[in-house]
This record gives sequence, structure tokens and C-alpha cells, in this order.
Amino acid sequence: MTDVTVAALVARTLKARGVQRVFALCGGHIMPMWMALDAEGIEIVDVRDERSAVMMAHAAAAVSGRLGVALVTAGPGVTNAMTGIANAHVSRIPVLVISGLPPRPQENRGALQDMVHVEFLRPLTRYARTVRHVTAVPRELDAAIAAAMGQAGEAGPSYLDLPVDLQRETVPPVLCQGEHLRGRDRPRVVPLAADLDAAADMIARASRVLVVSGRGANGAGPQLAAFLSASGAAYLDTGESKGLVPSDHPSHIAAMRGTAMKQADLVITVGRKLDFQLAYGSPAVFGNAAFLRISDQQAELSDNRLGSLALAGEVAEILAALAERLSQSGLTGGRSWLAEMSQGHRARAGAMQAKMDSAPPGPDGRINPNRLLAEIRRRLDPEAIVIADGGDILSFARVALEGRTYLDPGPLGCIGIATPFAIGAAKAAPGRQVVAVTGDGSFGFTAMEIDTAVRHRVPALIVISNNGSWAIEVRDQTESFGRVVGTRLQYADHAAMARAFGMQAWRVTTHEEIGPALDQALAVVRNGAPALIDAVTSPDIASSDSKSGLAWVPDYQALEAWDTAEREWLAGSSEE
Repeated sequence: MTDVTVAALVARTLKARGVQRVFALCGGHIMPMWMALDAEGIEIVDVRDERSAVMMAHAAAAVSGRLGVALVTAGPGVTNAMTGIANAHVSRIPVLVISGLPPRPQENRGALQDMVHVEFLRPLTRYARTVRHVTAVPRELDAAIAAAMGQAGEAGPSYLDLPVDLQRETVPPVLCQGEHLRGRDRPRVVPLAADLDAAADMIARASRVLVVSGRGANGAGPQLAAFLSASGAAYLDTGESKGLVPSDHPSHIAAMRGTAMKQADLVITVGRKLDFQLAYGSPAVFGNAAFLRISDQQAELSDNRLGSLALAGEVAEILAALAERLSQSGLTGGRSWLAEMSQGHRARAGAMQAKMDSAPPGPDGRINPNRLLAEIRRRLDPEAIVIADGGDILSFARVALEGRTYLDPGPLGCIGIATPFAIGAAKAAPGRQVVAVTGDGSFGFTAMEIDTAVRHRVPALIVISNNGSWAIEVRDQTESFGRVVGTRLQYADHAAMARAFGMQAWRVTTHEEIGPALDQALAVVRNGAPALIDAVTSPDIASSDSKSGLAWVPDYQALEAWDTAEREWLAGSSEE
């Protein structure tokens, strides 16, 4: 056997785990691993900023269900990556971030980019270690991957760094094969039959059953759809699981969200935390509803509301077992209520679609965001990957656009993800349509990654709702120092910027231009190249969420109302 270096072992391990590409920005302290990855035939998508590398790995993992990997250099490479790592941490996405360090003899002597990275990253990762000995590399790498994939808890980012001199050391042959190289499947857990019986009985006896899914339900789409049919439950997806169940399933009642949450007498969470988007499960919103929690993660079984019953185990198997029991019992509680909710949903959804289709230009004559999204919506493939990013446009897009997979800034509210997510998603799912909608401000965070999209011929469409949200100063030119006398909106020409990097791009300013531009751009994407549309939209047409000043927060107005309701509920409880 030829000598195998630590860097080569890292590359071989990733390849053995099914990693096909790594998102990276080159640096001296990771060069041995960079070269080893290339030698193993692992694609390296070189990016313009380390934050984007992690975001691309994030999207690739979310779309594929497999490990996403980012490689960043030491010092500022790691600190730049931290925003992406934090977003993956909060969103529970399996990402492995690998970095380097100066040679061990130079440690703590003032070497270039000498930092103790793990001290920064421990709060943001499931696993963070510095590996300093060659024999520790296989087990530490395996432990980091296992932690990222959620084999011992919640999935999320893991971090390893290796000194550059260690990367060049030779690994004993006995460590270059075996269990740590190949890894292992996650242990499978199923609940007791008695608990499944009790849960099925609870569902059958309820009359207004509401199911809410989250990230933990991903991978169990067919089983969830079958369970909804067997239980007669109403269904609400969230940003974590949007598209998991086909939009034409009769249980979908998204447009009746608030009413359903208030009226349900049994709420079933499937792989979903009761966070701010669900009012933390507060009785002020859900009243006296019972809760049934289903998940393979403890954190999704006990946060905020313990529930009457919790089923821990493989989500797909639990849903299939419950559907079988409910089908055999012949009890289909909730169907009359579901029919009522479904009718209201269809009426509201139809009205919303009609409003979007006929939306007039803004008072300033510029494009109405609703009309832009309506044109995009009618051109989406059934299997489309939809990415929504930004401030006000996110509030419009999250209810207007549907796709098989949906990605957005997540619970961290990490805007600026559109272009990196589009690249990562398109790389992970070749052949699927990828459309990212973003605001002009959020686009600016990672705009340079359009260069990455061009260089790597990433077939994705980026649509910018350019409402001039970033103001420029207006100065009094009669004064020597140009005193600032006000601000005005700047509608920067993002299409021109894209063209400068070799991307085909269109700038549209009227409703009539939207459709033809989209058709041309999507034709470019189908031919295997990226495209961009810069749509000048009216700032005078704002979403309801924007009135709160926090437009990126999903259902912010509802959240504010829930907070008020909870305060009133608590006050009433204390008086009693």
C-alpha cells in the first residue's frame, strides 16, 4: 500500500461517505486537503466568501438529505464562515466545516492566522475539535460526521481543524480502512406498540385534528401524506417542510392557519419545534387543545409544550404505523372539520391568486411584487426548488410560491442566502429547476457569488425584487463639504453587474416585460447556465409584515397578536 497522508485520508473518508463536492475558498493552511480532494475526484466549488461556502453546503444538505461539506482556511476564513455556521446550527442542517492551522511548532508564537478556532465555534456546532495527532484523525473525523448527521442528537454543523503539518503526515496503513472510513448507519428506534395504540386512539377520538410538520418530517413525505388521509387531519406545513406533501393534498389548509390553530382540539407536531412561528404552543393561541409530539429528536418532543403523549423514533415508521391502525379502526375523526377548513382554504387561496394575477403597478408606476411572483409561480416546475430571501419580498414569496422544496433564511433570519443557496441546491439536485427570489438589499450580502455561478455553470435563476430599499445620501453641492440634506432611493442596476461577470441578465421595469424575460431566462437555465432578472419593483407596495418593521419574520403580525393574547391569558390566570 502506498503511503497515505492525513489530507488524503480526509478526502477518502468523505468520498466513502458519499460526498461528491466540497464548497471551499483556498488558503495556505488547507492546501494539502484541497489537493487531496481534487486527487480523489471530489468536485471543489471555489467561492468568493467563506460564509457563502457554508451556505452552499447548507443548501446542498437540505436538498439532498446528505452531509454538506465546506473547507475554509484559518483565521479570517473561519470567522467569515461563522454566520453560515450559525444559520446551519439554528436550522439543524448537517454540515461539516473543515479548516487548517499553522504548523504545530509555531502554535501560540504569533504565526500567521494562528487562532483557537474551536473556542469560537463550540457554541455554534454539535462537535468542534482540533486534531493534533495522526492516529486521532479517523475517529475524530467519524465523530464529527456522526454528530453533524444527528446520530447522537440534533443534526447540525460540526467543525474540525487540522494543523497544516499534520495534514502532510503519513497515516499508519491499519487506520486507512475499516469502520471509521466507511461510517455506520444511524441506530433505528421505534416506540412501543402500546404507545402507538394510545396515540391512534387519541387521534380517532378527536374531532378537530391539526398536523404541523417541521424539518424532522423531511424524508417521510409519502408516509405523512398517507397518515393525513387516514386520520382526516388538517395540515399546516412550515418553512422547514414546505413542499413535503403535494399542494393538492386535501389536508392542506395553509390559508386557514390562524383559525385552525385556534379551533383544533388535537395538535400533532411531526418533527417540529414549537418556536415563535407557532406561538411556542401557548394556550393563549391553542386553547385547551391536546398535543401529540412525534419526532426522533428529544428537543422536538418537549420544547415549550410537553404534550399529552410523545412518540420517539423513526418518523416515517411512526406515521406508517399510525396510519395502519387508523385505517383498520375505521375511525376518521376530523373529516367534517377538515371539509370546513379546506373550503375556506380554497376560497382564500383562489382569491389570493386572482389578486396576484391582476395586481396593478404601484402608485409610482413600478412593478407590483405580487405580479412579479404571479408570473414566476405559473412557470415553476412541480419539482422546483424555490428559495426565498430578503425583507419584504420574503413576506410576499413565502405564501405566493410553491415548489417541491422550499428554502429561506430560517429561524435565524439570516438574509443574504439566495445566491449561495441557489448554487448549492442546483449542484446537489441536477436536473431540477432552481429559482431564487431575493430583495435588492439581501442580494448585496453575497452578490459576488454570481461570479461563482458563472464559473461553475450553475443552472439557476436569480430574481431580484429591486425596490430601492438601500438609500444613498443627497448632499448640498453649494457647500464645500457637501452637507447631507436627505436621502433618495437607489435602484442599482444589478443586471449590469451580472453581465459584467458573464451572466445573462435582464432588467425589467414594467409588468409587460416580466413574462418574456422569465421565459428567456428559464431557457438559459434549461441549457445549463445561470441567469438573473433585476425587476424594479415599487417600494410603495408593502407586505402586511413590513408594517412591523421586521418583514423577514414569518407571520410577524400574528406573532405580535399571539404575544398580546398570552399576556392577557397569563393575567387572567393570575386573577383566578
